[in-house]
Amino acid sequence: MTPPSATPASMTWDDLTSRPRPAPDATIAYGDDRMQKVDVWVPHGRGPFRTVLMVHGGCWQTAIADRSLMDWIAADLRDAGHAVWNIDYRGVDRDGGGYPGTFLDAARAADAVRDHAGRFGLDTRRIVAVGHSAGAHLALWLAGRPRLPEASPLAGGDPLGIAHVVALGGLPDLEAVAASPDNGCGIDVAADLVGPATAAHPDPYADTSVPRLLPLGVRQDLVNGRDDAIVPLRLGTDYAERARAAGDEAALHVIDATGHVELVTPDTAAWTAAKALIAAAFG
Repeated sequence: MTPPSATPASMTWDDLTSRPRPAPDATIAYGDDRMQKVDVWVPHGRGPFRTVLMVHGGCWQTAIADRSLMDWIAADLRDAGHAVWNIDYRGVDRDGGGYPGTFLDAARAADAVRDHAGRFGLDTRRIVAVGHSAGAHLALWLAGRPRLPEASPLAGGDPLGIAHVVALGGLPDLEAVAASPDNGCGIDVAADLVGPATAAHPDPYADTSVPRLLPLGVRQDLVNGRDDAIVPLRLGTDYAERARAAGDEAALHVIDATGHVELVTPDTAAWTAAKALIAAAFG
């Protein structure tokens, strides 16, 4: 009798970061902090290029990850003819991060694509946002900015229009994160991100947690690994159900034998699926 095959171990971050690191074509600043930067990846040829707004994860903490964690998939998208606007932001562990700074950074970084579109040949008429982990929360939040409560310090301005979001192993529901000890970011980081309730901001989740902004009015594709030890699958399942109930087009794509790292690693089944969804999002 042949014994059953063992389930392959999920990838580690070293499996990704030990690969040769590709380089972006340019880096621009949208503020004075060293984290207020955007890496720009531009395909060969003449634009305008289909443009992906990319947001890294890392549990909203700069010490865990920055935009460079997305270098490999950014390069893969560039090779496929997409321009990539890969943003960074101050995490909750940096001065100025948390509420409202982390959110305002993400918003400023996203909106800045319009200021540099001509220089890099970026087509801003149809932006597809791609986020991983905590960055998937921010990518979805950026799509929901037009629905922010008027009294919120995060509201206003001229939010960049986002046509489609591809969320990779996302944590969109901050209240669920705070109530889920089995998530790999822990439960305290949600409180660090949204800040305490105050007289001026009595409900910290009202303008920060994506389900509170539903319906977003854009298509959302969620790609989750069945064996993800950082983001329990139910967080994707529950959010997709809530988004659909609110009237949004939202689909959950579960990839077998997949953890968290595979979602942002070229040539894996998870990234192959995500890349196809990104291409389809541009029509």
